[in-house]
Amino acid sequence: MKKQNVRTISLIVCTFTYLLVGAAVFDALESETEKRRWEALQAVEDMIIRKYNISQEDFKVMETVVLKSEPHKAGQQWKFTGAFYYATTVLTTIGYGHSTPTTRGGKLFTMCYAIVGIPLGLVMFQSIGERVNRLSSYVIKAVRTSLRCKRTVASEVDLICVVTTLSSLTIAGGAAAFSRFEGWSYFDSVYYCFITLTTIGFGDMVALQKDNALNRKPEYVMFALIFILFGLAIVAASLNLLVLRFVTMNTEDERRDEAQAMQALQVAVKLEGDVITSNGSILSGYEGHDGQSLNGTNTSSMCSCRCICLNGGNRHKKQQYKMRRSPTHIRHLLPEVVPMQDLNYDTQSMHTIGALNGSGIMSGSHMGIGLDVVDDTGTRSPIKPQPHPQKLLKRNVSLLSFRI
Repeated sequence: MKKQNVRTISLIVCTFTYLLVGAAVFDALESETEKRRWEALQAVEDMIIRKYNISQEDFKVMETVVLKSEPHKAGQQWKFTGAFYYATTVLTTIGYGHSTPTTRGGKLFTMCYAIVGIPLGLVMFQSIGERVNRLSSYVIKAVRTSLRCKRTVASEVDLICVVTTLSSLTIAGGAAAFSRFEGWSYFDSVYYCFITLTTIGFGDMVALQKDNALNRKPEYVMFALIFILFGLAIVAASLNLLVLRFVTMNTEDERRDEAQAMQALQVAVKLEGDVITSNGSILSGYEGHDGQSLNGTNTSSMCSCRCICLNGGNRHKKQQYKMRRSPTHIRHLLPEVVPMQDLNYDTQSMHTIGALNGSGIMSGSHMGIGLDVVDDTGTRSPIKPQPHPQKLLKRNVSLLSFRI
């Protein structure tokens, strides 16, 4: 099984295991508190109904009024300032839920607006994160150069440490500001900043929802919007490095597999075209490797149109000869299969060839021009063939190999 598949299965198992562990921990931390709060609220409800003699129906109406009027306590949410704040939460996928459209046109426009705005926002934050990472690498290189360190190039670990530190400082500074303006505790402010910048956006704590701050405190509105956009860019840079670190592991494995496949293809030897063997037979469409044919027979004493000659006398020693012509297919060049004994070359000439070439290989690039004898050193000695009254070969062949 490939490493990519193993990693994917491992990530799925780890994710579901993480979810199960998280569910167990949240159950242990929040379940009892939820039960006690529900019991306390139910006791207060029963007390109010008995004290003021209110029916259950009237009490439900009071609950509805209280719940529906809660968002209006923060002031008008759909003026330009509040609408811009809402558009920011949509584009950044925070989605506090503090204000939601009630009209059909507003809901339809929200869907269309999100389809275009969310990809645009993600690309923008990723681009800003890349610029932040590049700036961080330049700063690290400059500092190391000034300190005369041996290694000045910033690694991925260095960039992760830098952007993580920037993200922590951004959350800590924003928490201090929100704790002052909103009256929250510092821990609750850190919680709000973290939930906001990670785009979780529960909506249990939302800034700019007190004292009609959206309309009365424009400087505070500007600070909140800048904090959200800048903080998201910093956090996006940090998450971008962390996610890409794991994603590139898959890519590296895929590239390694491709490189191994390319090496295997380069090692393989492929012969294509028609082949003339030593006994005069023709193999059409031969494809082999290391002198082995498709049916397992040894074809070391054959010649191919790809200009590869293998020495039949010495199977462990292979020689390559460059021919003057190397057509792709040579079947159409042979009018018939010519047996070896029908060529009737002069015996003295053949002995002379055998004396010059101990391997017994005679090659000719063109029967009408002459034959070349190739010795063990690879040099060619032209020998004029003896004339023969019967010319059996009517066409030129590009390569002819004999075994003596």
